[in-house]
Amino acid sequence: MTWRQARWEEPLVFELGGKSRRGFIPPRPPKEVMDYVGPLRLPEKVKRREPPKLPRLSEVEVVRHYVRLSQMSYGVDNGPVPLGSCTMKYNPKIALKLVSDSRLEYLHPLQDDDTVQGVLEAMYKVQKWLSEILGMDYCSVHPAAGAQGELAGVLVIKKYHELRGQADRKREIVVPDSAHGTNPASAAMAGFVVVEVPTAPDGNVDMDALKAAVGESTAGLMITNPSTLGLFEERILEIAEIVHSVDGLLYYDGANLNGIIGRARPGDMGFDIAHVNLHKTFSVPHGGGGPGSGPVCVKNREVVDGVTLQDLLPGPRIVYDEREGAYRVEAPGKWSVGMLRAWIANTIPVLWAYVYILSMGARGLRVAGEVAVANTNYFLKLMEDVMGEYYSLPYAEGRPRKHEAVLSAEPLKDKTGATAEDVAKGLLDAGFYAPTIYFPLIVKEALMIEFTESETREAIEAYAERLKEIARAAASGSGEHREWPRNTAVRRVDAVYANHPRTVTPTWRVERLRREGRIGPLR
Repeated sequence: MTWRQARWEEPLVFELGGKSRRGFIPPRPPKEVMDYVGPLRLPEKVKRREPPKLPRLSEVEVVRHYVRLSQMSYGVDNGPVPLGSCTMKYNPKIALKLVSDSRLEYLHPLQDDDTVQGVLEAMYKVQKWLSEILGMDYCSVHPAAGAQGELAGVLVIKKYHELRGQADRKREIVVPDSAHGTNPASAAMAGFVVVEVPTAPDGNVDMDALKAAVGESTAGLMITNPSTLGLFEERILEIAEIVHSVDGLLYYDGANLNGIIGRARPGDMGFDIAHVNLHKTFSVPHGGGGPGSGPVCVKNREVVDGVTLQDLLPGPRIVYDEREGAYRVEAPGKWSVGMLRAWIANTIPVLWAYVYILSMGARGLRVAGEVAVANTNYFLKLMEDVMGEYYSLPYAEGRPRKHEAVLSAEPLKDKTGATAEDVAKGLLDAGFYAPTIYFPLIVKEALMIEFTESETREAIEAYAERLKEIARAAASGSGEHREWPRNTAVRRVDAVYANHPRTVTPTWRVERLRREGRIGPLR
């Protein structure tokens, strides 16, 4: 086996080690234990088989293998992750330290409330803080992530109309074409028909189309503000009035809250329901560093006979009992849409957000949003000299963006044949993380870029310069853009082959290991 220090290729763990190596030898049980349990034998009726062919590695081999794999990965601790609308901001280590406390690791959701008063107090405060930040009256931290928060909001809309005796008529949810893809999916999951309205050239919702779409069948409207184009919906108050005029509810997708936090509140815009992604705006890790959390919040709007939207919220509630001076977990009430997941909430993300909000304070949250907006517009300023020639800014060009911007690589494609995918792979080749591409669908060859407040001026400048280098390389006619990435752990994948059903079968390497007897057959 050759030395691989400067190479990306990393063997499977089954290709490492040797038959005589061990990284760990379990200790023998004490004599008194063996005397008590007796010799451990399989029952005679159990069919014996060969021991599993597990890899045999020394401890140092195990450590080096997984360290090398970690070095092949990329995350926000390595550099910018400008995935538009995903708001991949830096995850402060003070929060990581506190949520890793061993006293939290062993909590059980069925513990008596009196044994977890501190945790319940923190989660209760997060509910209160989110209500203030969003301009809502009550929040539930129950939903496990943003998409589940969306579904909760749509189920509240459905329950609202059921209780008002108009469920048969209120069958439609209106969704702008610039919405996140989960919006129409959530509406459809709740049993609604999705009615799409287009975006006008000025980047706002087309008001004529909206007025034509909204009617007696309209149950509600789902919209994010700022939109996925990074533009604030300038006529949001008029939109709210139109939807409310037919007894529809307004639902706010909080994925883009980072662009307006501390400056504007959905509740003040006329929204009845909102969800917020703690793993976006409030610095909680995404994905493998998660899990996420998508609290859903409501205005105290009356439904029928003293029942309000608060009574419809899902899952258990965390309440403060003033008489006892204690925090309690209440089961879902009579009118609740029910449980969306097991137990109360994803506790660790909620506590992470608690640390973040407490450390930032109201002023800090507002400044974070302002810096995020400044970073986006600074990036667009840097790109001005190649706009039109290689890239463009569809919809309301010249209008300031909020938290993100959606460039189009269509001019580059028309001029050189290089696509948004080529641009993304060119970024990867230079050690940058690629933006979201081909979304939103209303922008051709879309590059959806969001730096958040975490990024330095130098990082943004380097990213913009690499986008220009990519364009110049594609325009040179060398064809190198078709070979990117060349400097990553896995080089360019044939997209057609990768999506072919046959590629889900074992690779040649796995087949070889099976023939050699180093791993057994799939069972």
